[in-house]
Amino acid sequence: MAETLSNTQTEPVPDTTPASGRRSLAVAGVALTVVVGATGGILGVVASTTGPDGQPTLPPGPGDLGGSVATVVESGADPAEEATALPEARPLPSQTPQTVPQADPAWLDRVASATGIPRRALQAYAAAQLRLMVEQPDCQVSWPTLAAIGEVESEHGTYAGGELAADGTTTVPVIGIPLDGTAGTAAIPDTDGGRLDGDTEWDRAVGPMQFIPTTWAIWGTSADGGEPDPHDIDDAALSAARYLCADGRVMTTAQGWWEAVLAYNRSEKYAEKVLAIASDYAEAAN
Repeated sequence: MAETLSNTQTEPVPDTTPASGRRSLAVAGVALTVVVGATGGILGVVASTTGPDGQPTLPPGPGDLGGSVATVVESGADPAEEATALPEARPLPSQTPQTVPQADPAWLDRVASATGIPRRALQAYAAAQLRLMVEQPDCQVSWPTLAAIGEVESEHGTYAGGELAADGTTTVPVIGIPLDGTAGTAAIPDTDGGRLDGDTEWDRAVGPMQFIPTTWAIWGTSADGGEPDPHDIDDAALSAARYLCADGRVMTTAQGWWEAVLAYNRSEKYAEKVLAIASDYAEAAN
């Protein structure tokens, strides 16, 4: 949950039901939580998750096997050429992107089937990756990380018992527990008059990617040019991708990836779960 916890961390309660094509893991940390502590810092986490060659085992980048998205061929300039022509400065969330390719429907069908990710959610994660490849090509954020966060945070928007509608909105809003300083949460009095979370006393994390209202006010971005909606998987995935890419992070480096995910939720165990899921997704998509 982006910037929800400042002094404590939460770990979702494990779900022991086996899941095809990925590890059985915890979901919806905002609903059921226990307090855990961060001990080793970023370098300690990286040291504990290295491959046999001593290099961090990270999710693939957007141009690598398991992290790439097959796109529909369109006329016009090559997206890679457009990306290289962009200025080096990181664009603000309000800036209008250049032409972005669309994910190939056949790729969506295949990868959704292989990973178990709902197709509509995968479409949003892939679209966010493709857009960031144009807007911020140096960041190298890829769909497996976004999808892993989406699973841990809300089971891809379905934790509350609903599903994703055709337009990307959740049929049942995913609303977290009140951030009232209990149950291991930070105390965050209401900042939006309950507009996003329905609570006029305390803020709550909302939507498939579990943004709190104050974070959404800064990073909330519309994928289609309308009003940003954290309950819309397209808007939430794009906003999460931009949030992960903040401060010039490069998601294909150990330092960049761990800093980004720990900024999203300050828990090493949370980041380790995200890494495990992302790796499974990438492997299943090969």
